[in-house]
Amino acid sequence: MLAYVVGFLAIWGVAYAAPRQSSPTAAVRNGTYTGVYSAGYDQDFFLGMPYAQQPVGNLRFTVPQSLNESWSEARNAKEYSDICVGYGTDSIWYPQSEACLTINVIRSSSVTKNSKLPVGVWIHGGGFFEGSGSDDRYNMSAIVANAEKIGKPFIAVSLNYRLSAWGFISSSQVWGSGNTNLGLRDQRLALEWVQENIAAFGGDPSKVTIWGESAGAMSVGYHLTAYGGRDDKLFRAAIMESGGSIAAKPSNYTTFQATYDELVSKVNCGDEADTLQCLREVSFEILNSVLNGTDGSSDYNFWPVVDGDLVQNWGSIQLDEHEFIKVPILAGTNTDEGTAFGPTGINTTEQWYEYLTDGEFDFQTPPSVAKEILKLYPDDPSLGIPEFLGDKRVPSMGYEWRRTSAFAGDFTMHANRRRQCEVWSETSTPAYCYRFNVHSADVPLIVGVTHFEEVSFVFHNIAGMGYHYGKPFAGVPQSYIDLSTMMTSMWASFIHDLDPNSGVVNKSVHWEAYGTNKPVDLLLNANTTSHMEADTWRKEGIDYIMSNAKAFWR
Repeated sequence: MLAYVVGFLAIWGVAYAAPRQSSPTAAVRNGTYTGVYSAGYDQDFFLGMPYAQQPVGNLRFTVPQSLNESWSEARNAKEYSDICVGYGTDSIWYPQSEACLTINVIRSSSVTKNSKLPVGVWIHGGGFFEGSGSDDRYNMSAIVANAEKIGKPFIAVSLNYRLSAWGFISSSQVWGSGNTNLGLRDQRLALEWVQENIAAFGGDPSKVTIWGESAGAMSVGYHLTAYGGRDDKLFRAAIMESGGSIAAKPSNYTTFQATYDELVSKVNCGDEADTLQCLREVSFEILNSVLNGTDGSSDYNFWPVVDGDLVQNWGSIQLDEHEFIKVPILAGTNTDEGTAFGPTGINTTEQWYEYLTDGEFDFQTPPSVAKEILKLYPDDPSLGIPEFLGDKRVPSMGYEWRRTSAFAGDFTMHANRRRQCEVWSETSTPAYCYRFNVHSADVPLIVGVTHFEEVSFVFHNIAGMGYHYGKPFAGVPQSYIDLSTMMTSMWASFIHDLDPNSGVVNKSVHWEAYGTNKPVDLLLNANTTSHMEADTWRKEGIDYIMSNAKAFWR
């Protein structure tokens, strides 16, 4: 598996040297780990370290359990573990298994146990059904190297958490057993591991920033509101890229009852008194074949839910009532998020109204609300997304596609991000908000500045490592690379100082905090100079969405 580490260095065009004669070590609470040294990056990697007992056997579908072992001789932490079982293109490239609850630490080799550096903990996205901390697109080495270069060093951490049904199975039976939101609880136990052990790697447990994109950003949002906003001192700041405390879709522990019932029936557990225990005893091969659809089954999508415990209420209500941890945040979205989330094939207003009200839209929108949405997002392609299309329609995607995509982006991402920034300013808590506005080369032009496109810029992934379907920086002008350098420096500066401006060389761009009387975000652009803008675009529609958040159960 060391070849895997060598491979990702080679992809970056970095020469790999054999590990030092004396490999890096770290003495954590349970024992000592030996990592691997990268001469190309001059960094130490500690990979695949368990932060919990592995969720197999009777620990399947159970809240994660702390490690219950110690060791006297050093154990290797030189290769990634298997990733958690997932279903999608983010997961297919890596070995998978149930035994996957591991954590990774990346640091400059100059770091010592006494360095006490800030820490950035990355929580990957993937819709809560795919992805991993091992994903090459999230290689931490470039952002850590740049952070060191600008004098804002930090220690980078990534982790795996359970996905799909394995991590988010939900029903009245699951709720009654107290085993809800397992993937979020995995993350929380990993954060506790960081508090207990990061000092051994040269990190400061009092200076942790949690950080994620999409489902990872939603996870961060859940931790900000967890247990009613109880501060367990697991982190001092948060970064949310395209996601936050308000769920992108309805969530309640009863939402997935029919899905759960169908699953237990499919694996012959329907007649058992304890269906959850029966699911624990089903072989991995049988259960996985049902969940991944290879036996002809339908999709079994599960999602974090309001359980009255870790997730005590809908995010919109907790934000309104200021039931969240008051720490600085950096939060934003991409201009054309909706091209990733909106429906296709809708050709008339009547079809869209039916889509909104008949349950296809994850929820049966009340007719009065649906009719108001039709007014606020009118049948005028020039008001839709992507903006560069002007007044053109895209018949291949649906005659109404630009209109429905504008609403989908506002509903799933933009409205939620704006409300997050608003309530932070209401409590005089620093919030640095952005709108990313650059189309990358890895996606078709027609989708515009869609979901996920800021990730390669933040990670300074100029080589496009891990991008299997196109490279984000292929053939782009220097201004794109300059923007990436600025963004990766801003993220590192925020992790280091809680101020995204502190380590940025380009002083012509200053990121102002969001204000109650001055709601502004940083428009991140490579075609023109990035600059502050009033956070008012599509205000009428977004205001309506947020005023009716309770109608959407989120």
